[in-house]
Amino acid sequence: MQDRLAPDFQQSAFPPPPKAARDEGKPDAYGWLRDPGYPNVTDPAILGYLKAENDYTDAVLSASPDIRLSLLDELKARVVEDDAQVPYRYRGFYYYWRFQKGAQHRIHCRKRALDEPEEILLDVNIQAARHAFYQVSAVRVSPDETLLAYAEDTDGSERYSLRLKNLRTGDLLAEHITHASPSIVWTTDSLAFFYCRLDEQLRPRQVFLHEVGDDSRHDRLIYEETDPQFWLGISTTLAERFLFIEAAAKSSTEIRFIPLDQPKEPPSLIAGRRPDHEYSAVDRGGSFYIRTNDKHRNFRIVETLITAPGEELWCELIAPSDDRYLIGHLTTASWWAVMEREGGLTRVRVVEEEGDHVIAFPDAAYAVGVAEMGSYHTPTLRLSYQSPVLPPTIYDYVVEKRRLDTLKTTIVPGYNPSLFKVERLWATARDGVNVPVTLLSRRDTANDGKAPLLLYGYGSYGYGIEPGYSASRFSLVERGVTFAIAHIRGGDEMGAGWYEDGKLLKKQNTFNDFIDVAEFLVEKGHTGQGRIAAMGGSAGGLLVGAVLNQAPEGLFHAALALVPFVDALNTMLDPTLPLTPPEYLEWGNPAEPEFHAAIAAYSPYDNVQAKPYPHLYISAGLNDPRVTYWEPAKWAAKLRALKTGEGVLVLKTNMAAGHGGAAGRYQRLEEVASEWAFLLKAFGLASVASAQGQTIWRDLR
Repeated sequence: MQDRLAPDFQQSAFPPPPKAARDEGKPDAYGWLRDPGYPNVTDPAILGYLKAENDYTDAVLSASPDIRLSLLDELKARVVEDDAQVPYRYRGFYYYWRFQKGAQHRIHCRKRALDEPEEILLDVNIQAARHAFYQVSAVRVSPDETLLAYAEDTDGSERYSLRLKNLRTGDLLAEHITHASPSIVWTTDSLAFFYCRLDEQLRPRQVFLHEVGDDSRHDRLIYEETDPQFWLGISTTLAERFLFIEAAAKSSTEIRFIPLDQPKEPPSLIAGRRPDHEYSAVDRGGSFYIRTNDKHRNFRIVETLITAPGEELWCELIAPSDDRYLIGHLTTASWWAVMEREGGLTRVRVVEEEGDHVIAFPDAAYAVGVAEMGSYHTPTLRLSYQSPVLPPTIYDYVVEKRRLDTLKTTIVPGYNPSLFKVERLWATARDGVNVPVTLLSRRDTANDGKAPLLLYGYGSYGYGIEPGYSASRFSLVERGVTFAIAHIRGGDEMGAGWYEDGKLLKKQNTFNDFIDVAEFLVEKGHTGQGRIAAMGGSAGGLLVGAVLNQAPEGLFHAALALVPFVDALNTMLDPTLPLTPPEYLEWGNPAEPEFHAAIAAYSPYDNVQAKPYPHLYISAGLNDPRVTYWEPAKWAAKLRALKTGEGVLVLKTNMAAGHGGAAGRYQRLEEVASEWAFLLKAFGLASVASAQGQTIWRDLR
């Protein structure tokens, strides 16, 4: 099947690929690719192999026609170069970020009034110019609006440094805090802030209070987590009254709180941890509103007094439902809102004193979420809305009037949404379960089985894939490639049960669903056998790897496995890695025989076979703390040694980044251009030019 679409794109058309050495004396012959000094990777043999793979990737992609530069120009042409956030009011200013034309990073700004000159708080481009990788997160202005705290990552390892800027003088303060997570909560008096510090395994395990102007070595330890399965996170709400300290495992939560006007008070407990109980809390008046799965796995909302928050006093506000899955909530002074999923789509429910109502959206598939809001005393709910064909739109929902006011609709250069269509389908899995599928295609695409199709999936951690907009996808769709999302089990698109049926000993459902969706799309004529490319990243890369081992031969023509978690068994057997102990509740602890057998049965690296594999593009990040670089490197090496046939395999490692790839918006597009170039070559579409809205369908027979 591999040469039907692109007869010239095959392994024998290129120079011999790199061949990694095998350590025959070890159970894991490619285990030497893990540098013992990680996170510092200095071994010349390892670096040499990764460089050789990068050079081979370049050789494959640079072969005529080399479309990377033209694709990059095309992707850049869809970027809103001077994009800007809709300003939101926080205390005495309007805050927003904006991009400058040609710039890689955001500029954070504020104004006293919308018609007054702006004040630049932080130009990320200036700091980024000093580093090969630079990313800023958690930009937080103090309540008195005189100080700015932010978190910076200079190598992609997610070991953040916290920095302070005096907004009155414009000076960057000398004090900074290292080895932190990107979370900052200011005290009411603006004299101090809370943050989380990472341990040696890069896990957020301690909460500290830092007083401005003091040496961070004197910071006060507020709370420390001792269970390696629990990670800490801190937050506050629109009311800015409390610090919430959340200790969370995969299926258990414990929250403490501290009044922000009394930051040295000991934390108070809301409800103690116990297995399979998750909850989240926000404050409103004298109460906490708590989202909890104590009575039902799809959650309910309860209210309790702040002065007596224990579970025995919880009073139900919104009952649980088999059909409605509650995914989040927020509170304001006069109303509150709940995010919920029903039928695989997200809805917004607004609750007032006299009752509740749901905000209606017309599209067959869409993504909606709460956008940045700065005030607890607000009559409007700010929403970010998009669909596969609708670029991001910002609304203010006027609660009293039940009216959506459009604040901004992103205008993508050269984009004509009327040329494309979105469909919502349901595929029947082999066990009879109906799996939702979102399809994006050109309107003139016929259901005759000829269209190439890119099938994306994730299916882990209860993370539902929202069908949103991506401008870069249209470099494929304009050329006749249908883009599909398989909303498979392991996510939470259909509720908590959807997640539970795709984890631990039921993980095989995730892979079955993806294969079954692919075969369904063939059956319905949306694509054909051997015309499908699979795509997934991180845990979605595990999905891709497992599916390529298990799927019927010839079903998939190509695959993109981005920073893929493919060495699942070895990783889960190593508790020194950052994510391993917390992940036992997702994948199982392989120290227990039944979980060892289950993981070993699907772990992509452990199940590589001597058989033909589709064309395969693999990416990695040298500084990645989530999926360590050696996982994709080992997988690529083993695939090269065992696979048969003419499938082209490349491994591209970003030597200066981590899990998310490049930080700059145009740098990231360079990575996308390489991924799309590989896919278009595999589909035989490398010579098809983008029409930026013109009809360009080519018969692929």
